[in-house]
Amino acid sequence: MSPEQVVLPYATWPSPISSTGVARSGLRLGFPTVLGEEVWWTEDRPAEGGRTTIVHRDADGTHRELLAAPWSARTRVHEYGGRSYAVVPGGGVVFANLTDQRLYLLPPGGRPRPITPEPKREAGLRYADMVVHDGQVWSVQERHHDGGISRSIVSVPLDGGEAPRERVSGSDFYAGLALSPDGEHLAHVCWDHPRMPWNGTELRITRLADGVSWTVKGGPAESVLAPQWRDNRHLYLISDWSGWWNLYRIGVNGTSLQALHPVEEEFAGPLWQLGASPYQVLADGRIAVLHGRGDLRLGILDPDSGTLADLETPYDGWDTVLASDGHVLAGIGYGTAVPRSIVRVDTVTGQTQALRRDVETPPDTAYLPRTRAVEIEGRFGRRVHAFLYPPSNPKARGDGPAPYVVFVHGGPTGHSTGALDLEKAFFTSRGIGVLDVNYGGSTGYGRAYRDRLRGQWGVMDVEDTVAAAEWLAEDGLADPERIAIRGGSAGGWTVMAACCVSGAFAGGVSYYGVSTLAPFVATTHDFESRYVEWLVGPADPALYGSREPLGQVAGVACPMLLLQGLSDPVVPAVQSQAFADALAERGVPCTYLTFEGEAHGFRRAETRSAALATELAFYQQIFRR
Repeated sequence: MSPEQVVLPYATWPSPISSTGVARSGLRLGFPTVLGEEVWWTEDRPAEGGRTTIVHRDADGTHRELLAAPWSARTRVHEYGGRSYAVVPGGGVVFANLTDQRLYLLPPGGRPRPITPEPKREAGLRYADMVVHDGQVWSVQERHHDGGISRSIVSVPLDGGEAPRERVSGSDFYAGLALSPDGEHLAHVCWDHPRMPWNGTELRITRLADGVSWTVKGGPAESVLAPQWRDNRHLYLISDWSGWWNLYRIGVNGTSLQALHPVEEEFAGPLWQLGASPYQVLADGRIAVLHGRGDLRLGILDPDSGTLADLETPYDGWDTVLASDGHVLAGIGYGTAVPRSIVRVDTVTGQTQALRRDVETPPDTAYLPRTRAVEIEGRFGRRVHAFLYPPSNPKARGDGPAPYVVFVHGGPTGHSTGALDLEKAFFTSRGIGVLDVNYGGSTGYGRAYRDRLRGQWGVMDVEDTVAAAEWLAEDGLADPERIAIRGGSAGGWTVMAACCVSGAFAGGVSYYGVSTLAPFVATTHDFESRYVEWLVGPADPALYGSREPLGQVAGVACPMLLLQGLSDPVVPAVQSQAFADALAERGVPCTYLTFEGEAHGFRRAETRSAALATELAFYQQIFRR
């Protein structure tokens, strides 16, 4: 015990990390582009209502915001969006604007002007995953019309003189657009309902002269991602046919498949957002790659010899949005005590330069938890991956085992990393530990691990999360009477389901969670409208009723906090409302807090601050001794 530390009750330690500070920090940096000394990226700004702007770093190091309010470069394709802009060679950017979803060209020093048609009352158009080539913008187009939703790949002249020209159609979903160096072929990834992109996709080539297309790799049980051209006759791609997302080279006609570095590691992540780029081909033929289990490391791969050497950087992991001009890289790196940062990397020397951090002034590291990856033995001896965040405060310590909150990520085919997270530090600096669980079904640990969830949503995720709580208690880390659970979206489902069937938790916090399946399938957005078939099974009232939290609500005995945005198109507010009503009927303590204008994932600083403060008060109440 440090001489400066005093013994104080857990959950009451004084901390400089405030809910307002957490809410106003975290710029959500995204999708860098690099050309020599110039770098572009997006920033989501909570203090501006979650508005997304584009920032440009000039060669002299000056940072300049390209989009002033009310412009917001955010696409709603698949509702989760993704890459919403592209740099135009010679200057300027093209971007998708949030309010009308049109594409706009922003010339250097000018004002945005639209290059796609004004949306019609009967058909709304959305664009994402843009590529600029030879005076045209190539993009995934999503069309909303009376007959439903359809998607295609289109090209749009930068001068806006013509309507978008449809280039590829016929599949339900598209991603990963890549034009061959000679401009004669378009490579792309596609898939159809009921599959998700981590279940099964195809890599197809379209000959642009006549529109003829053919499949190069992939199928219903193989996830192929991120094509890039090696030359006019060969491509690189990522496939999980071996059980791991590894990197391959293949001929344009689907011949001469070669694994470049076969290893039981992942070289990509799940395609929740369009525009991911987990590797980049360099001018000298080498490939900058991300690889690993859990957090991904940055390395340079020689595709001829198969040798892979990691770059020594200050970052423990990287987001799957690498960019390169062939000579330098730009990416988003992070560490357990290093904020997510836009990083420029010299591919020859390995030297890194942080250009922008999502938290400009991090707290004193003494208030940050000493994060470590752990493996837990779950039911039937299954291994469960997690990150442990013990309480940490230089001025206070507790007496005995600490209270803990088990975090459950969304998706559910998602992944939690070991990145610095002020939201977690908000709790750990006050004497509440956090265990962030990558339950069976999470990405980052191979296809077999994520396929554990097939048909088992509400079972596998719950069992692994309960096992994590029991491990905390058995290992003496947590007070078994003071363990809570929290999660958002699919994680909210797991929170509610776990509280229905287990007495391991003193309370549960659900952010915009799914509580009942049939209404969710009927009302959610198109991208996930068939996802439940893989997660649980075909629509069956008996099966759905036995699995969904609302069907098991009689088992809840602990207090709950439900938080919900009222404009959520992914998990409509009726989901949280139904569960809150059912708890009230049974006399179970429940606080249901709603936020006008918030959608799926709170973006406004005032919302995030209020939600976090309410959550802390909830824990302080249930952990009180």
